[in-house]
Amino acid sequence: MTDGDDSDHHSGHRARLRRRFLAAGAEALADYELLELLLFLAKPRGDAKPLAKRLIARFGSFAEAVSAPPDALAEVEGMGEASIAALKTAEATASRLLAGTLRDRPLLSSWSQLLDYCRVAMAHQPVEEVRVLYLDRKNRLIQDERQGRGTVDHTPLYPREVVKRALALGASALIVVHNHPSGDPTPSQADIAMTRQLAEAAAALGLVLHDHLIVARGGHTSFRSAGLLAPG
Repeated sequence: MTDGDDSDHHSGHRARLRRRFLAAGAEALADYELLELLLFLAKPRGDAKPLAKRLIARFGSFAEAVSAPPDALAEVEGMGEASIAALKTAEATASRLLAGTLRDRPLLSSWSQLLDYCRVAMAHQPVEEVRVLYLDRKNRLIQDERQGRGTVDHTPLYPREVVKRALALGASALIVVHNHPSGDPTPSQADIAMTRQLAEAAAALGLVLHDHLIVARGGHTSFRSAGLLAPG
């Protein structure tokens, strides 16, 4: 096969994959094929399938590959700056789209969308981080702020700083979210103690802590549903 024929072959494969995606949607494609589509943006020519399959072999799934840290992606043979940027852009786009669905809507009646957003934003992070969602009197989102980023199994959260920020934003209620990189969303004793301290500090100033969510690859835990947070 000549170089020209090889180029035509790859071009035809790309066109067929794009048409299948546009006609049948993402459900019709395997994880590595979705990665191929993203890699096409970074690699205008050539065969992206081997690289896509290396990514699946290394990370296990489309979601894990797109959510992987840039330095981990760079360790995969063939992943350059443009390819890493393509995958991270897809991750950021998903997070931004889901965040947009939460704006101007009462979060307590949009729980599934909130969980989707938290999972995309945090579940695959390599270290723990804590976010606080500050809500108005109608439980609409005022601000989503990352309060801290820690190690693989710990992130500090300071109740005094959280309630101080809530008052500055004019918030009436809070939802705390953090991730467990281990994949297990089971709360630790430290998680439970910190949540109780925050709930007490919030209540003292007339604020409501609606819930504390832990998201992980293996699912999520709601402190409220688990009976770990007294009714507000």
